[in-house]
Parts: sequence; structure tokens; C-alpha cells
Amino acid sequence: MADPLYRKIATQIKNEIKEGNWKEGESIPTEAHLSEQYTASRVTIRQAIKTLVEQGLLERIQGSGTYVKEHKVEHNIFELVGFTEEMKKLNKEPVNKVLDFQLMTPTEHVRSMLHIGEEEKVFYIRRLRIVEDIPYVLEITYVPVSMFPNLSYSTMQGSKYDYIEREVGMKIKESYQEVIPILPEQEIAEALTVDESMPLLKIQSYSVLDDGTIFEYTESYFKSDEYRFKLKASRP
Repeated sequence: MADPLYRKIATQIKNEIKEGNWKEGESIPTEAHLSEQYTASRVTIRQAIKTLVEQGLLERIQGSGTYVKEHKVEHNIFELVGFTEEMKKLNKEPVNKVLDFQLMTPTEHVRSMLHIGEEEKVFYIRRLRIVEDIPYVLEITYVPVSMFPNLSYSTMQGSKYDYIEREVGMKIKESYQEVIPILPEQEIAEALTVDESMPLLKIQSYSVLDDGTIFEYTESYFKSDEYRFKLKASRP
């Protein structure tokens, strides 16, 4: 039995989305326009749109219209969740590609962020966080060697927070973060496979154990076309 017309139209619209003719986050053409384009009644068009809303390709926003649904990762900035943990909650399998791992003498800025002395060394770790072959985040982390002397390259291919809490036995309490919109330098743009004209979100953060000890300083660069930050504000 042949598919009803609304299903055929839904399939055609789906192809438009897959081919990038209908962009994520953009409003879709009017019912009148689609009715003319597909030579179908508005009732049929409405049913096709309803089908795609149910499939999660379109979304209706009350009082605004119908849009091609964005599939950005939503990050709740008020939850201290590692990237690996965050992706697994979304049933995605992350890959942590370690680009650089070395022992180094920190700059004055890094020392001040970690509250460590001039003689202390840090591990410098540069990682690319990848999901489904797409680079999402470039992360540069500094941790005191004195706190994690057994930290290794292979450890950083997994979850940093999981290692700290489960293997080292330390309890992570909170993180202090500053969000800065930037245009990337060439090295960062190349790592994230974006143009240097694409804005990124840079997060500078330091994280604290339950005894108040700062255990890491991190600079993370998030792709604005893959990530969306979520905030909840309460009126006092």
C-alpha cells in the first residue's frame, strides 16, 4: 500500500533538512508556501509537520512558530559534571584525544590560579573532546604534580573526575567558572576544525576539593555550533 501524501511530504522535508537546505534553528516556510510547493492542502502540510515534530526534527515554540530543531549539546553551567559524564548521560560515547601531556614549570598566572609555590611543577594536559568524530571542546588543564604524582597519559584518555574521585579518593566540591566569548587563534581553530571567524565560548575555571584545596585550573574552548549553555536565574 502506498504511503499517504503527508508521509511523502514529511520525507521530502526530512531530506531538505539532511541536505542543509533547512538550517537548524531557523523557522520553516509558511503553511501557504509549503502547500503551494508540494501541491497539497494545508491540512496535509499540517499533518506532515506534526509527524516531523513527533520525530524530533522540528519543534513548535508557542507564540513564535515552528523551527528546525537544533541538536546542540545543552550544558547546565550550574552543574559540575565532566565532559565524559555529560556525554554518557546523553547516550553518546566520547573520545578524549590527548594532544599534549607534559611536566612543566607553570606561568605566574597558572601558579596564582592553583595557589602553588614557585618551585612546584604541574602537569600540562591538552585534550580534544570528540563525539561521533566531531571535535566539541579543546581543553587545556593544569594540575599540581604534588597532588597527582601518578597521573598519566592513559588516565587522561578517560574521565579526569572519575580518576580523581574513584582512584585517588578525593571528593570534588565545586568549580568557579568565567565564560568569555572569543574569536579563536589559528591553533585552536585548527584543532576544532572551525574558521578563525567563528566565535567560540572560552571557559576559564578552577575546581576545588571538599577541603577547599584547588586541584585544577582549566581553559576550555567550546564550539558555538555544537554547544549551548543553559542558565537558570531565580528572582530574589
